[in-house]
Amino acid sequence: MAPYTSVDLTSKIIVVIDLRSQFRIPTHTGSMDDFLLENLGSDEEFKLFLDESFDVKAHANKAIQGKAISEQLSKLAEGISLLDKQIHSQIVAHHDDLLSQATGVETLEGVLQMMQTRIQSLLAAMDRIRTKVTEPFNKISARTTQLRNLQEACDLLRRVIRIIYLSKRLHSQLQGGAREITKAAQSLNELDYICEGVDLSGIEVIEQDRRFIKQARQDVETQAQKMLEQSMETQNPTQVATSLQVFHNLGCLHTIVDRVVTGCQDNLHKNIRSCLDVRTLSQQSSSKGPGRATMPMTGNTAAFRATLWTNMEKLMDNIYASCAQVQHLQKVLVKKRDPVTHVGFIEELAKHKDGNVNIMQNFWENITKMLTTEFLEATEGSTFIKQAFEGEYPKLLRLYNDLWKRLQQLNPKASTNLADIVVHEDPIVEEDMFSHKSDKYDPEKALRNTLCKFETAYLSRSLSRLFDPINLVFSTGSQNPPTEQEVESIIKTISSELNVASVDTKLSITIAKNVAKTVQLFNVKSEQLLSTDGEASQVIGPATQGQTRNQAVVNTLYLFHQSVTKVVTSLNSYASEAIESIHKSLEGIVILMSNAINPLLSSISDATEAIILTMHQEDFSSSAQSDNQKDSQCSLYMRELQDFVVRCQTDYLSRYECTDFIMECLQPISCRCVELFVRHASLIRPLGEGGKLRLAADFAQMELAISPFCKRIADLGKHYRLLRSFRPLLFQSVEHISMSPALGEIIPYSTVLHFLFARAPIELKSPHVAADWSISRYSQWLEDHSSEKDRLTLIKGTLEGYVQNVKSRQGREFASIYPVMLDLLQKGLQSAT
Repeated sequence: MAPYTSVDLTSKIIVVIDLRSQFRIPTHTGSMDDFLLENLGSDEEFKLFLDESFDVKAHANKAIQGKAISEQLSKLAEGISLLDKQIHSQIVAHHDDLLSQATGVETLEGVLQMMQTRIQSLLAAMDRIRTKVTEPFNKISARTTQLRNLQEACDLLRRVIRIIYLSKRLHSQLQGGAREITKAAQSLNELDYICEGVDLSGIEVIEQDRRFIKQARQDVETQAQKMLEQSMETQNPTQVATSLQVFHNLGCLHTIVDRVVTGCQDNLHKNIRSCLDVRTLSQQSSSKGPGRATMPMTGNTAAFRATLWTNMEKLMDNIYASCAQVQHLQKVLVKKRDPVTHVGFIEELAKHKDGNVNIMQNFWENITKMLTTEFLEATEGSTFIKQAFEGEYPKLLRLYNDLWKRLQQLNPKASTNLADIVVHEDPIVEEDMFSHKSDKYDPEKALRNTLCKFETAYLSRSLSRLFDPINLVFSTGSQNPPTEQEVESIIKTISSELNVASVDTKLSITIAKNVAKTVQLFNVKSEQLLSTDGEASQVIGPATQGQTRNQAVVNTLYLFHQSVTKVVTSLNSYASEAIESIHKSLEGIVILMSNAINPLLSSISDATEAIILTMHQEDFSSSAQSDNQKDSQCSLYMRELQDFVVRCQTDYLSRYECTDFIMECLQPISCRCVELFVRHASLIRPLGEGGKLRLAADFAQMELAISPFCKRIADLGKHYRLLRSFRPLLFQSVEHISMSPALGEIIPYSTVLHFLFARAPIELKSPHVAADWSISRYSQWLEDHSSEKDRLTLIKGTLEGYVQNVKSRQGREFASIYPVMLDLLQKGLQSAT
């Protein structure tokens, strides 16, 4: 028996695995099988044979190179013997399954033989059918090819006949000139349609016609282009419509419109570049005078700027002309419809631009972009142009405004002779964007935005020009306000800036706001000069240095206020917003003037109150028989008040030049002086007949005392009537006083009740005596409680205290004046409610 080799062992292992997979033999057929497989898998030698990448030759070579060949052979023999036993046991265990599989293979071979026979029969039938069908198919294909050729020949002949006919008609139409040009274009369009997609080369009959048609198309396009350019320049809507109809018939309407608009943009771009070209400007300015300078120097800068502004005026004319042409073109496109299809030309253009077409707006956007770009490049390349545009920005803005006004006059309704134009409402585009503002796009704003850089620089310089003279006159360390000449210089600057800015409403509003800032700066600088310490409010001695400086500051503020107001009044063309901004800033001047004089006025008011309060130190209880003549004269406090008022007017107030303003500020002091005088006169107790006469004289002198504080004492209004109405009450009886028509409306009920307390018996105490207050404290309380109801409520408490006092003394009757006072109190409370 030949020795076993590794090939035999490998093949047997494969046999075992194939048997298991084919017959689906489970791995757990017996404990012996499991033990055998585990041994083969766990053995290092046998494990190599189970690897899919096992190489027999490589393993044999490796075994030969080894020293224990006999051991390996015996190992292989042992493994093959085990596998033979396993194969035998598997066959014995599944003998029936193997026999059924062998029977099934024989059956399958019989089925396959039958299928092969039927396939051969089917192939023979197909050959017979192919023989019968091939000949008719070939005949049909030949006839079809002949028919197609005949149809193509007929179509070509029809085209040739139509081309010859249209060529003759085109001959006659071209002889008609411009009148037949639209028909000629229609014929050319039809010829293009006939020749489209067909190769007509080599047909000698129409070769000459084709050359004629090609030349005719060029002639028609040239003639229509020329007509369109001339009609746009002359604003002839009929010829524009005719030329557009020609291009529409030729099928190139959108191309021609784009070309025309682009041509206008290019020409305008060249004009802008030429207008801002420094070399051209230098040559033009130097040619006007002696010298050969190629760049503007100090001597010919004026000529350079004059040339620049002349070119800018020409540029505005060119922009207007271009916009007028494009606007006219858009107007005709909006109104024109094709007479055959009735399709609007603007709708035809919209098909090529995704429904979004607005020729004039797109053209205007491109113009503004060009202006912005070219202005930026020109100013970056030349400081002379930059200085001209920034320094004389209002002049540049005036050119823009004039251009805009001219553009607004491009009325689309101005066309009248449009015989072949069908007017219709088209929602795709507006005919005129200059006279009708849109929420989506503002052409005027777009135009002004091209000057934003120059406007910003000009406004900055303008504000600097306005601030510089103020900062100069209010130099550091100076305690004196500006002189009249310095104020006049500031006003001239303000007037100059406002007048220059009057060329434009928006610019004037901005400059007016700068002027308002200038007024505020003047206000702040002036406020820093004011004296706010104690010497500014003293009224004891002559005017101090601080008061003198405050007077000078107020006079300067008044002069500045009046001058600015005069300038603003002369601005007839300014917008109300601009005027209001300046007036609002001037209110700060008035407030500062008031704040400057308020300390002095407050001291004057306090001093007058203190003088009036001294009337209670004098004796008004004397009878009429004792020293009647002397008592009838005015009191000492009144003479002191008169002297004080005169001294204030002479030493302090007369130095202010703003008389009307001072009188307006003094009027509240005069009114308060009258109110305090009447109040304290009503509180005098006891009051005898002689005292009444002297008090009446004081009333008369009071008018003279406060007269320096007002133009006319009658201007005090209600307080003047109070002073005049209270004096007769001094000599009237209680009954007459209670029936006086001046009660309530002119003389407060509380004041009359105070006066009646003086006529009451001593048991009926005055309110301040009942409250154990001093006269000054009671006067301050009345000052703090201006409400008549509060005052009457206090008096009511005093009267109620009097009633309780009488009842506690078990008195039989009240004072005769009590019912009258009670009645007046009730009337006063009722009217106050």
